[in-house]
Amino acid sequence: MSLIAFFGALESGLIYGLVALGVLISFRTLDFPDLTADGSFPLGGAVAGISIIAGINPWLACLFGMLAGSVAGIVTAWLHVKLGILQLLASILVMVALYSVNLRIMGAPNLPLLGETTVFSTLVNDSNGFWMRCLIIAVVVIVAKLFLDWFYSTESGLSMRATGSNLRMAQAQGINTSKMTVIGMAISNGLIALAGALFVQTQGGADISIGIGTIVIGLAAVIIGETIIPAKRIWLITFAVILGAVLYKLFIQVALSSDTLRSIGFGPQDLNLITALLVVAALVLPKAKTKFLSRKVRA
Repeated sequence: MSLIAFFGALESGLIYGLVALGVLISFRTLDFPDLTADGSFPLGGAVAGISIIAGINPWLACLFGMLAGSVAGIVTAWLHVKLGILQLLASILVMVALYSVNLRIMGAPNLPLLGETTVFSTLVNDSNGFWMRCLIIAVVVIVAKLFLDWFYSTESGLSMRATGSNLRMAQAQGINTSKMTVIGMAISNGLIALAGALFVQTQGGADISIGIGTIVIGLAAVIIGETIIPAKRIWLITFAVILGAVLYKLFIQVALSSDTLRSIGFGPQDLNLITALLVVAALVLPKAKTKFLSRKVRA
């Protein structure tokens, strides 16, 4: 794997680190199976892209994309807590609806940003482009991580964790669990949409299909991170899922660059197959590790 390919995988991994943080909130903290991610990721990219073309500051465009994703999360939570629709079904309905919304926003299946000013325009040039983009994205990811670390230590963050851990007990303690669910889903999808806003600026354009498989990557990142660094402290958990996203993308890049896999017929067209195999491995490893440790203790 070349140095440019490594930094490319690192760049993508850091972006999906934001997705992993969002998935951590919905799946782990709230215990909410949320598929809205596949729609909020391209939503953030579409809103940011159309804002940049309109001449808006690219950082402000990212904020607009993030807010749009938060609205999508709020709608999903509202369908569940107010209308009583099942969590998974509510997220699927919003995800499907966002496909049409994204097409409306972009006005076409794709939206080119070539020649437009992005968050990377002022600092990135031909000589430092392969690492400077990683540095800028890393700063954004670190800020998001520190925000989550702080939020989880607040009263609202603790209430949200209690809501996902034991809903009835949280209600018995006087916690407004519906409000906590809405707040958590807003933050979750906001982070995912922010990742989409950054992604389209690295790729030079938005596309309606960029959200396909977002939730799978986010889940894989969370599982890989938790397997490598099993932790109970929040600051370490958030670090682990970001690391999981980076390692996941590096694994994909190594697999696609492997001469051994090429020799048996694997190529770029098998990306989704390799992704599925990695996710299966990430799901099986924790169970295999537990069985191995239990046998070792018995022995």
